[in-house]
Amino acid sequence: MSIDHINLSRFDLNLLVALDALLLERSVTRAAVRVGLRQSAMSHNLARLRRLLDDELLTRGPDGMRPTPRALALADPLRITLAQITNLVSRDETFDAGRAERRFRIALPDSAEVLFGPALLAHVCETAPGVRLRLYAIDRLFDELDADHLDLGIVYGALPEGRTHHKQRRLGTDSFLCMFNAARVGVSPPISLEDYLQLPHVLSSQGRGGQGIVDAALASIGLRRNVVLTTPHFVAVPFLVAGAAVVTTMHSKLARFFAGTLGLSLSPVPVELRDQPVTLVWHASYDRDPAHIWLRRAVMRVAAEVGWDGGSV
Repeated sequence: MSIDHINLSRFDLNLLVALDALLLERSVTRAAVRVGLRQSAMSHNLARLRRLLDDELLTRGPDGMRPTPRALALADPLRITLAQITNLVSRDETFDAGRAERRFRIALPDSAEVLFGPALLAHVCETAPGVRLRLYAIDRLFDELDADHLDLGIVYGALPEGRTHHKQRRLGTDSFLCMFNAARVGVSPPISLEDYLQLPHVLSSQGRGGQGIVDAALASIGLRRNVVLTTPHFVAVPFLVAGAAVVTTMHSKLARFFAGTLGLSLSPVPVELRDQPVTLVWHASYDRDPAHIWLRRAVMRVAAEVGWDGGSV
């Protein structure tokens, strides 16, 4: 790779750090606070960047400063480059989990939190007493990773909106089961397709469309089900099912967990559904960060312990 030393010498690292802060915060005042400068100094840096890059970079709008298309194109390569420079000059080539103090932010659905959270918490408390975890709901995952508001995401299903700087590692897969209160619905496992279509359904969905993968599978063969309740809270569904003459279709590991606890019946789904991947997602700027590597390895270890081992569960 050739380097244009003359043109590159016009930039100093401080300008690139300022640009990264400006693109993250989209505010001169907040960017100045992030890097420890006065607001006037950050304004001066922005003016220099505009001249050097021949672009406004940030423009004022009704809801604050907005990045230009050129700025948006620079944001992720810049963060990755600065992370690589940090690793290059850092003396901390290892992460001592037993002595480190650091906070990690992880987004995951509440179903994964029930299954995965206790084992991860136990592992962290035992091996890294100075590490703190902050868990978030899955919401605008890739935007939150790009804004450096999250360290990791744990996601069920396909991730078509991910970009090249969104690193992914499959933790395993999960299949589906029907769950119902046999005494209330008057049906014993295995449930037939006819009973499945006649019974009212409870759907857990984060979206507003009120449709799930079951609806898509049924529509492909010209059928539809009767969804009487839709909720974004996956872990509420088993309690709804326990108290009403309804059926639900959910990830098999969570279904088995709650069926044993609440005395519910399980059955294979009488319509073909593909297993869903369970995927770990992070931003490429943390790819070589020693602490982040430790976190990802901890997540993968715990995933194997709870059964997300690359096969159906």
